[in-house]
Amino acid sequence: MKRLVAIGFMLIVALSGWSKVHIPDSVMHSDGLYVDNMKIYSDSAIFQGINLKLDIFNTIFYLAKSKADFQTYEIALNARLKNRFYPTLELGYAQGALGSNAAIWNGHGGWTTVGLDINGLRKHRESQDALLVGVRVGTAVQQYDLTQVPVNDDYWQTTPSTAFYKQFHNDWWGEVVAGCQVHVYSGLMMGWYLRFKMLFTRKTTSEAPIPYFIPGFGYRDYTQWGINYYIGWKF
Repeated sequence: MKRLVAIGFMLIVALSGWSKVHIPDSVMHSDGLYVDNMKIYSDSAIFQGINLKLDIFNTIFYLAKSKADFQTYEIALNARLKNRFYPTLELGYAQGALGSNAAIWNGHGGWTTVGLDINGLRKHRESQDALLVGVRVGTAVQQYDLTQVPVNDDYWQTTPSTAFYKQFHNDWWGEVVAGCQVHVYSGLMMGWYLRFKMLFTRKTTSEAPIPYFIPGFGYRDYTQWGINYYIGWKF
């Protein structure tokens, strides 16, 4: 019994110590409130800072999947308005080679998405955490080579291949996103997004086949899922 009491007392001390460590230090200066050296704007302020974020998940995922034959990079910039609304701009670039049994895509291109997120958490002046849902419109422009494209020959009953070089293509899509961002320490932020994407440009007017891969969207299907894991900094 004494041992249980001692263990319970130690747990209480440990938990109380942990809670004290995680209580942010608030300091008032002449120009506003600072929490962990990060400026916190008043509830009445419309503009309450900018977050600059770098996606590390897709960079690592595609490098590993392609054995370093493909690279993709993405940054995101979102402003915080009234601790509720987060207008967002995302920019990315991809290059390298990806293939399947049907064709090999070798190209490079950039993409941009713009949209708005809404914070689902209760407003609090000192809280930098956010539970976000939102929408995006994205566009990508790319130059690519498509090689080893199979061509069925009904007469000879063979499947030769052909290639298309230096093709250009522009795509548009929409997204519904859900995720979060968490204040770690000072200006350091982390978070993730889960995305559902729907392709708008499903046809091509040229004789070349549509590209196998779309930077920022993924493999060419009518719909696509995506995920991001960000590290960032609040300004």
